[in-house]
Amino acid sequence: MSVNRKIVLWSKTGCHYCGEIKAFLEANHYAYDNIEVAGNDILRDVLEVKYGVRHVPVVEVGGDGKYEALLEADIEKLKALLTASEVVSS
Repeated sequence: MSVNRKIVLWSKTGCHYCGEIKAFLEANHYAYDNIEVAGNDILRDVLEVKYGVRHVPVVEVGGDGKYEALLEADIEKLKALLTASEVVSS
């Protein structure tokens, strides 16, 4: 079965950690939507309401209104989250 998941990256231009996450996703052929928070404090307000943080990167993985978020730039944890979402979505 196909994986029906969506990946959303909340990031800021010039953020080294955000760049690492983008590079990993692109190198492994993961399609993702990027939400640029630079210069838009309302988007940081959204992150604060959703997850209690105002920093980036934040990676959301899920679909059908159910998302799990990674609130740190940890590639190993991101791999585990992506793998878990493949198992759930299959």
